[in-house]
Amino acid sequence: MDRRTLLGWALGAVTLPALAQRGYDVTPWPANRPAPALQALDMQGKTWTLAELRGRAVVLNFWATWCPPCRAEMPSLQQLAEIYGPEQLQVLALNVGEGPRRIAQYLQSSGLNLTVLLDPQSEAARAWGANVLPTTLLIDAGGRPRQRVRGEVDWSGREAMALVEPLLRGKSQRASGVST
Repeated sequence: MDRRTLLGWALGAVTLPALAQRGYDVTPWPANRPAPALQALDMQGKTWTLAELRGRAVVLNFWATWCPPCRAEMPSLQQLAEIYGPEQLQVLALNVGEGPRRIAQYLQSSGLNLTVLLDPQSEAARAWGANVLPTTLLIDAGGRPRQRVRGEVDWSGREAMALVEPLLRGKSQRASGVST
């Protein structure tokens, strides 16, 4: 990792306790900012891109095994994926800065089976502005980022469902010809 990345993580470590008191911070994605490209390998070597996911809402979660709030929210991300199913909502856990071996050990010990993507050089994290872990991007079915969530979230809770549901409604509105 370069110095800028380490500084970002250090600032995130200072920021996260403040966010934990409030829970998490939600900000809209800037309307004039396009979605950064996303091309990442999963743990089995398959390449994932946002373009291939068009038609489904996406929850893109940036995390690391060394991050306690990240580990705490992973089971609820798993629940979120199971509630909606991959036809409606694709939950992608993008690991920042770690190797497949460490990630596989964590997944095995935790019993999670989320789709995990690799960002070993933190390039995707920088492109998406994920300078605090965990950071989650909420992307609508048209491939447009809608919100950035920084901090630990219970993704199976009512507040989280209120964040996810509009991504799904947008899909049905476009399908019926209603503009969003």
